[in-house]
Amino acid sequence: MTAPKIVVVGSSNTDMVVKMDRIPKPGETRLGGEFMTSAGGKGANQAVAAARAGASVTFVARVGRDGFGEQAVGGFLKEGIRTEYIVRDKASPSGVALIFVGADGDNSIAVASGANGKLSPADVRKAKPALAGAGALLVQLETPLQTVRAAIELAGKAGVPVILNPAPAQPLSDDLLQMVSVLTPNESEAELLTGLLIRSRKDAQKAAGLLLARGVKTVVITLGSRGALLADREQMRFVPGFRVRAVDATAAGDTFNGALAVALAEGKSGIEAIRFAHAAAALSVTRPGAQTSAPTRREIETFLRESPIAKEEKPVNRRQ
Repeated sequence: MTAPKIVVVGSSNTDMVVKMDRIPKPGETRLGGEFMTSAGGKGANQAVAAARAGASVTFVARVGRDGFGEQAVGGFLKEGIRTEYIVRDKASPSGVALIFVGADGDNSIAVASGANGKLSPADVRKAKPALAGAGALLVQLETPLQTVRAAIELAGKAGVPVILNPAPAQPLSDDLLQMVSVLTPNESEAELLTGLLIRSRKDAQKAAGLLLARGVKTVVITLGSRGALLADREQMRFVPGFRVRAVDATAAGDTFNGALAVALAEGKSGIEAIRFAHAAAALSVTRPGAQTSAPTRREIETFLRESPIAKEEKPVNRRQ
């Protein structure tokens, strides 16, 4: 099978990670952590996840002219990712993320955007040739919203489906959402976009319904280890996830989105694509790091063959 073409527009960071018994509380200093650095950034994580899951990926981004930036680009090249549309910023440093990871796998992240904040609509427009024949455009919200909009508009004109991972969470206009083919919020992001607290499946259904009413074609609300809700004009279905022993949840959502983009670009159904993405994310949380934790296509397929489905997916009454 020919590898689908996916264009990712987004951020690239260097993650500086401290692993501890638990995440420090505000104002608290804790000793005894283990320090490591790794490549990160939501855009870069998703690009690497998509490449390892079997796609031919072009990454559109901006990094600084510094060691972090050069190291990041070198890493993309090793993954087989096209980098000709990555801009080296003369003035701004490469992005950096400071991450605390607790023993239970939970994390807390602070990001200094650097060059990511300078990624411009002009940068995106220069990458227009990459969209020719692409199976999907994958975008997030760690770069300026006007740049995200420019990428989505460009994809729309090219007839390329748009997958928007609305993270970090921020308000989005209806006219932007109407251009989105698949929206992939987690619970907190769905809460911000809808104003609804999500504490149950029924809450997730209501939130998905509101997002569909605002013009999104398909909504996938991720619910962590509980799975995900798939909602479109025809149906709502809960697709269960896989239970694994979590080591580090960093970039699990990014791995999910990268794998989801690949599966959808290959023509898999929504349920099949989510199951594929669940498997990739489950594997990623069993490993430390961001990009380093993304599994290969072979690993994902092996996991799917060997791991039983938790429960059969059941349609949800849209009127509930």
